[in-house]
Amino acid sequence: MFRHRVAGLHKLLEKAFGISSTNIISPTRTPAVNGLFSRHLLQPLPFSPFRSFCGNHISNFNSVSLQMINYALGLARSQKTEAAYAEALLVLEQGLTSQSQEGTEATENTKGVVLLAISSLLSERGNTDEAMRALLMIQDLSCSSVGVRVAAMEALIGLNLELGLDDTSSVLADKCLKLLEHEDMEIGDEYGRKVFSARSKAIKGLVELVHGDMESAKGFFEGCQTESCIGNASLSYGVFLHAKRDFNAAKELYQKVIAESSEKKDFSDPHDFGACNMSPEEVLLAAMCALGQLESHLGNFGDAEEIMTRALKKTEELFGTHHPKVGTVLTCIALMYRQKATAERSSSLLIQEGLYRKVIDLLKAPALETDDAKADVEHVRENVDRRDIVALARGGYGEVLCVQQNRNAEGERMKRWAEDWWRNRRLSLAEALDISESSKVLVVDTRICRAL
Repeated sequence: MFRHRVAGLHKLLEKAFGISSTNIISPTRTPAVNGLFSRHLLQPLPFSPFRSFCGNHISNFNSVSLQMINYALGLARSQKTEAAYAEALLVLEQGLTSQSQEGTEATENTKGVVLLAISSLLSERGNTDEAMRALLMIQDLSCSSVGVRVAAMEALIGLNLELGLDDTSSVLADKCLKLLEHEDMEIGDEYGRKVFSARSKAIKGLVELVHGDMESAKGFFEGCQTESCIGNASLSYGVFLHAKRDFNAAKELYQKVIAESSEKKDFSDPHDFGACNMSPEEVLLAAMCALGQLESHLGNFGDAEEIMTRALKKTEELFGTHHPKVGTVLTCIALMYRQKATAERSSSLLIQEGLYRKVIDLLKAPALETDDAKADVEHVRENVDRRDIVALARGGYGEVLCVQQNRNAEGERMKRWAEDWWRNRRLSLAEALDISESSKVLVVDTRICRAL
């Protein structure tokens, strides 16, 4: 289970950020990752005081290493085999070993982006523990650009949110806000400072949104209307506006993110580096899925279906057809069909049931029978990935069954199970499934697989 504790990662968190937390995951390592650690290529670098320069120009990075990154990620993502995954990690390992030990700006920026790529690859394959380790090591690169550091912090916060480690995410978000407060930090242009400030505030706003504190989130998103709000910051602000039912403003931001991200490649914009579930690819997927949900909330079901179908295809292309992220997108599609059926007074029970069953299978949801043993249920509940989505899928499935007289009892049981698992602080499961104009709006963020 993903919540196995790892003392080494605990120590890294405590060293890098002063965080004392046992909420660290530890999936099984692959042989290729073991190789990285056994060769000491992913061990923490000597700690030194924070100092950062702006990586505004691609000349601040080793071009050969950037080519190796693009090759490795392309290989792993196109073939999606264990062999391709291992080869990609070895290529990235070579990208690290090819750098000198001198702490120059170009060297440490290059090491930083290689570690961002390593963490992305590990995260995509479900090795979240190792992805976090790579992100933490970036904090010891004393001369790396602020863009690399902010990207690492965003990804670290995003992974913690995806795992449901909200308290740790909040502490890390506070640390991210302080990255720009160091007096000796030099940023080459005012635009860069504004971009990184907006990203730091937006990730904190997203954490507050997860906590259900709309008023606090609003304070961090103020000023995000400027041109310096790009990528993750724009998307997070759009999700906030969406949840507030400011549909027109949210739609503009979603469309902006999609337009910006569609042609973007990894590490092509030093102002918008990303990794793991905050990478440009995941931002694009999340923006598309959020736009599809918004169109559904507006009653534009044809547009919603078309957009979310494209998002599903891209998710399968990036992660493979059996990845849990696919289950998150399918849940959004199932909810869209439910809203459409209600609005048009039609029936799509078979479609909804099929989608929910597939989601439950992809997310490996525990059997309903575990609900009979109270002592075991809490243990199982706390050790299930993407718990929000599991509860949504089971709750929606239960409502589908309740419509059928001969399956009403089964449906009610599913609904009770889902309500017990639901943990959203802003709205109840009944409110999340309600689509009336007066109801609160549910937004599923596929980056972190959370219901907001």
